[in-house]
Amino acid sequence: MTSTLAATRFSVLDRSRIREGHTAARALRDTVAFAREAEALGFHRFWVSEHHGVPGVAGSAPTVLAAAVAGATRSIRVGTGGVMLPNHRPLVVAEQFGVLESLFPGRIDMGLGRSVGFTDGVRRALGHGKDDAEDFAAQVEELLGWFAGTSPTGVRARPSEGLAVPPFVLAMGEGADIAARLGLPMVIGDLRDRDRMLSGIDRYRAAFRPSPWAAEPYVVVSGTVAVAATPEAAHRLLVPEAWSAAYSRTHGAFPPLPPAEEAADRPMTARQRGLYDAALTGHLAGTEEQVAEGLERLVKETGAQEVLVTTSTYDREGLLDSYRRLADVVHER
Repeated sequence: MTSTLAATRFSVLDRSRIREGHTAARALRDTVAFAREAEALGFHRFWVSEHHGVPGVAGSAPTVLAAAVAGATRSIRVGTGGVMLPNHRPLVVAEQFGVLESLFPGRIDMGLGRSVGFTDGVRRALGHGKDDAEDFAAQVEELLGWFAGTSPTGVRARPSEGLAVPPFVLAMGEGADIAARLGLPMVIGDLRDRDRMLSGIDRYRAAFRPSPWAAEPYVVVSGTVAVAATPEAAHRLLVPEAWSAAYSRTHGAFPPLPPAEEAADRPMTARQRGLYDAALTGHLAGTEEQVAEGLERLVKETGAQEVLVTTSTYDREGLLDSYRRLADVVHER
């Protein structure tokens, strides 16, 4: 392991992806079991996500799932990547994280995003339009105010007030600018567009204002990493998610993950094939040596303090093996 990787934290984001032939309940139980494995492997954080009305994703209530994960583990930090703040009142989010922090002190992270739903139907069901995310910065400030006890309403957030739950901004688009202005750690995930990612990181660092939450910029780079005994085996791990992504772009819904062998052989239109091929690019995939080289380049390019790995695939044992191999690469083992 290089000194660059030794100085970098590595964490896990799991989206509770449903596999073909499996139930949502099994996907959620797999997430909890995966968290225990990630803890044993020495990863720094384990985060869960928020998606609504998605056939292939079981994780719709991240703070509830985070509680299950924290209860099943002992030391790994647990959080959300993220709670989509426009979907909730900031007071309720503060209360939920206050409860989590009270139950699992010193282990809870609060990752915050601004998505308002994947489709028009989901947005309507959540009571939103596309423009509702424009108030994200104000919502983050209100949320932090509940922890600081500075809300002008006279209402006190219980048990949140006075607790220090680290907030992170998922930096999609202007999220980098919001994180910089509010002095918060930033999570950015766009490995397939390095120029855009590096531009966002540069803007964040240049505009960062120290705050009670962070004295200096803190960058978490998020992306897919697949490690296997051969490059071909690592590539196969990427196939189910790539097919699902291509399908979603042409049908409007992420389906459950199919087996890699079936997905690669399914008929596709020319447009679907182009989307599928594009979805297979820009990730870090290969043997331990190849992935170590790619991670070192990524960390040196971005100056990131942390890498958040988000890999999904049908083959659960292959996924766990990938994380075991990744742990061998990035940790002293």
